[in-house]
Amino acid sequence: MGTCKASLPWGEGKTLLTYQLEQWLSAGFTPLVVLGLHNSLRQKDCLPGSIVVINLLSNTGKTTSILTGLQHIPQECEVLAISAVDQPRNFKIYQQLLQTHRDHSALITAPTYKGKMGHPLLFANKMRSHLETIREETLGLRQVISEFYSLICSVEFDNASVLLDINTPLVYQEHSHKLEK
Repeated sequence: MGTCKASLPWGEGKTLLTYQLEQWLSAGFTPLVVLGLHNSLRQKDCLPGSIVVINLLSNTGKTTSILTGLQHIPQECEVLAISAVDQPRNFKIYQQLLQTHRDHSALITAPTYKGKMGHPLLFANKMRSHLETIREETLGLRQVISEFYSLICSVEFDNASVLLDINTPLVYQEHSHKLEK
């Protein structure tokens, strides 16, 4: 998009980063934020209750951010959620995903809208070893999703917000004023 997405305004007095952190904290998660070298100054925007690490290899691909984050998550953590800053969601989505994930003892839980898979993805800690082996050359998370597709617990939502991915200025403009209440 040509700009740091984490610092884009999202809601009154918030950025995409602070909005996302607020929503994860409201859902009862402890967010671990992995910042790349290009946006490491955004540490100042991270809310109390979140953990921040810098991915020194961020210029080599997205998988390095996931791998960096996994290194800082306690081994006893029950649920791992993978979310991108450009995929903002209301905390109620996170809560519903987490509840379903726990109720079904799922390995992977994903939101869907009209059958199309969205984000964020929740993983049982049992999946950690599979996540720790992702590589850019093997399509990163897509490889894990492909391998375990039949075991994914899908949670159908009645609104397309679970599919939102802010990858263009137009998508940002269209959605920045339509925040979920």
